[in-house]
Amino acid sequence: MSRAFFNEMYEANGSCRPHYQEFARWLANTPLALLEQRRHEADLLFHRAGITFTLYGDQQDTERLIPFDIIPRSIRASEWRIVERGCIQRVQALNLFLQDIYHEQRILKAGIIPPEQVLANEGYQVAMQGLNLHRGLYAHIAGVDLVRDSDGTYYVLEDNLRTPSGVSYMLEDRKMMMRLFPELFAAQRIAPIDHYPNLLLDTLKSASPLDNPTAVVLTPGRFNSAYFEHAFLAREMGIELVEGADLFVRNDHLYMRTTAGPQQVDVIYRRLDDEYLDPLSFNPDSMLGVPGLISVYRAGNVVLANAVGTGVADDKSIYPYVDDMIRFYLSEEPILKNVPTWQCRKPQDLSHVLAHLPELVVKETQGSGGYGMLVGPAATAAQIEDFRARIKARPHAYIAQPTLCLSTCPTFVESGIAPRHIDLRPFVLSGSETRLVPGGLTRVALQEGSLVVNSSQGGGTKDTWVVED
Repeated sequence: MSRAFFNEMYEANGSCRPHYQEFARWLANTPLALLEQRRHEADLLFHRAGITFTLYGDQQDTERLIPFDIIPRSIRASEWRIVERGCIQRVQALNLFLQDIYHEQRILKAGIIPPEQVLANEGYQVAMQGLNLHRGLYAHIAGVDLVRDSDGTYYVLEDNLRTPSGVSYMLEDRKMMMRLFPELFAAQRIAPIDHYPNLLLDTLKSASPLDNPTAVVLTPGRFNSAYFEHAFLAREMGIELVEGADLFVRNDHLYMRTTAGPQQVDVIYRRLDDEYLDPLSFNPDSMLGVPGLISVYRAGNVVLANAVGTGVADDKSIYPYVDDMIRFYLSEEPILKNVPTWQCRKPQDLSHVLAHLPELVVKETQGSGGYGMLVGPAATAAQIEDFRARIKARPHAYIAQPTLCLSTCPTFVESGIAPRHIDLRPFVLSGSETRLVPGGLTRVALQEGSLVVNSSQGGGTKDTWVVED
């Protein structure tokens, strides 16, 4: 891949792309001082609303604002429809893969994926074997991370099927833009996203065979980095936010404690990992889960969204096979492309990776949040050698990819308006049908030249507009 970058707003000759022209006219007539004032207002409003995340690993484990950029990322509606179809196709195939590996294992028997990569994967849960889920759905909520190469082609960077986060920032960024710049929304047709909480609640309720199930959001608690989002989504859906201590098991059913007495819970939108869900089935030291929850789950008396054991499908060692899953289960060609990937567990791939470390991005197969990765072109010689030793010691735990030419979007930074690299995370909801709201969360790497957009690594967010052509 070449080192040219696709600019979301401007053509290579400097002319503005059609779906950005209305915004470009407005920007040309808006003083930088006013933009600075509006950015300051946004920071204050986000701070008052408590829209923060916890950054672990610094000295204080402090809560911080995720930086919000007031220049939106726009996508043409005709282009979005292709992305939407591609995301739906991908998540449908991943759900079929999960249903298969916990039942007939046809894809393994066909030799398309090596059985040991699935059955020995730490995300694979033996407790799920043979368990029939309503509609055969495992990933009710999925986040698909997309980037654009130098020619504007969309690539899937990774799939997030365990507890994908960030949708609250998508919704709050839109509210903020509408509050600060209502004139921009009056001047063009921008697809709405405010119906997402209703779609999410409908998805959760349709995950249960009951007519009017009671759903809750299960959080690890207020010290979790995404606690704001847990509370936000529960409030927006009008359902209870609970912690493990608020729930108990009786007679193979799950209940929550309320001031009016026990109330049965039928669906849990859980925001904690498998190992913490039930100390009787997984980590015995977990204080976050509910003793006996998995026995209720296996009896079919509660739905977990997402299902236990979905992590095997978003492991980075399984990612290279998603195109094959689409062909195998759907008999279709993939709409969205995978990034070329070398699997270090394969001797030939390992040799290539070790010979080209300064050019590649290397990731832990179980890593997330931008941790445990090497960006070769931005790394020091010492960092590269350190990673070389890690890969040699545990080759199965790493994959490598070319250093992608993430597209850029104009961003309001300290020096003024300048291009910064971005990605996109649409959120796919699977229930009685598979749906997503137009756009998603655009994350932006605020440091000049940086390709790491994760909030845990200093990235920010932008509002994402799908604009009618």
